[in-house]
Amino acid sequence: MSKINREVLKLAIPSILANITIPLVGLVDVAIIGHISDATAIGGIAIGTLLFDLLYWNFGFLRVGTSGLTAQAYGAQDDRLAVGMFRQNLLLAFFSTLLVWAIQWLFLTVALKCIPCTPEVADFASQYFYIRIWAAPATLSLMMFKGWFIGMQNTIAPMVCDIVVNVVNMAASYLLAFHTSLGMLGVAHGTVIAQYVGLLTAVSFLLILYGKMFKLYFFENKVFKNIKKVAKLAGNLFVRSVGFMVIYVGFTAIASKYGDEQLAVSTIMMKLFMLFSYFVDGFAYAGEALTGRFIGAGDRPNLDRSVRILFYWTIGVGVAFTLFFAIAGDDSVRIVTSDAAVIKASHPFLPWLIAMPLVSCLAFMWDGIFIGATAGAAVRNCMLFAALGFVLGYVILHKQIGIQALYVGYFVHLLVRAIYLSFRWPSVKAKSFAHS
Repeated sequence: MSKINREVLKLAIPSILANITIPLVGLVDVAIIGHISDATAIGGIAIGTLLFDLLYWNFGFLRVGTSGLTAQAYGAQDDRLAVGMFRQNLLLAFFSTLLVWAIQWLFLTVALKCIPCTPEVADFASQYFYIRIWAAPATLSLMMFKGWFIGMQNTIAPMVCDIVVNVVNMAASYLLAFHTSLGMLGVAHGTVIAQYVGLLTAVSFLLILYGKMFKLYFFENKVFKNIKKVAKLAGNLFVRSVGFMVIYVGFTAIASKYGDEQLAVSTIMMKLFMLFSYFVDGFAYAGEALTGRFIGAGDRPNLDRSVRILFYWTIGVGVAFTLFFAIAGDDSVRIVTSDAAVIKASHPFLPWLIAMPLVSCLAFMWDGIFIGATAGAAVRNCMLFAALGFVLGYVILHKQIGIQALYVGYFVHLLVRAIYLSFRWPSVKAKSFAHS
């Protein structure tokens, strides 16, 4: 096994393990509520969790933007710049927190008007939201910490932080919900506690592993050095996140127009597809780290080798999931639901589940590589074109083929991402080395 291959696996495997724990937070909260309350509370916490997914998705640039810039500093062996990138993005996380707190009432009010639910469900979701919003400093800072660690070629620290957050969330939510007067809202307090414990874990890793660097450079006077570069990249990545929102929120919203049964099918299809993405994203994170590192080091041969090996792995994962869904697609749906009507209704859509991994693995991998190259404008434009492809795919065909057009639109958006970024890579790579 080559050195680059070992490095890819060293970076990817911890990220995959961390990604698999992601669904546990919402699942644990729903399970606890489900044992102490009724459907109203379950619906309230489901909507409350969705609200935070929608809110924090827009701040994904705190992780994504930090990883590429830091990886390039690591590759250039510039500790001062690496610490500077941490400081700039920590400042960005601070201002993002202030923004979240400033818009919380407006966001909640508008969101609840757009999401159909009973007044009782909305009331519980609001209580949950106003408690959990106090975790914003920890949640947003953890995004930045995770990106910085990945940029420093360290995916063990983010994995441990994610595991700590999930374990503490399970324990704290259970204890507060079942053994205190907080009752149902104990799950919200438990999530807040877990986020801050996760942040303390990240700070501990920082001090133990990188304490000398930070002692030398963190308190330098040039607080706003490189802030323009950081802000420009963050702006491009924010627009990219909006494009993602159009697609993923649009997918659910459109599916809901076709009735509860089709909404259930579409939700299951997306959940199964997301299971695949947890594996591919591990290699995408490795792509961020290695691409930034070799561009920072001005090492074109190793960049080319790493990109080639990354695609071998991600295509291998795509083929494996395509075969899995081809053989066990129906059984996969049965694991998620026992509703015979929903299982039967899912059959016309199983071919999409089989087809999507091979195309999406290319799109996800290119995303990681372009982020490592800090090619913010390219990924921004790509996602805008992809969102347009999604909308047009549905609008043009929905009168002829109904809800199948929704899946056509989603598939088109994946194709656009894979093709656009494939064609853009030579010019982005040339520009990266011209500036490195």
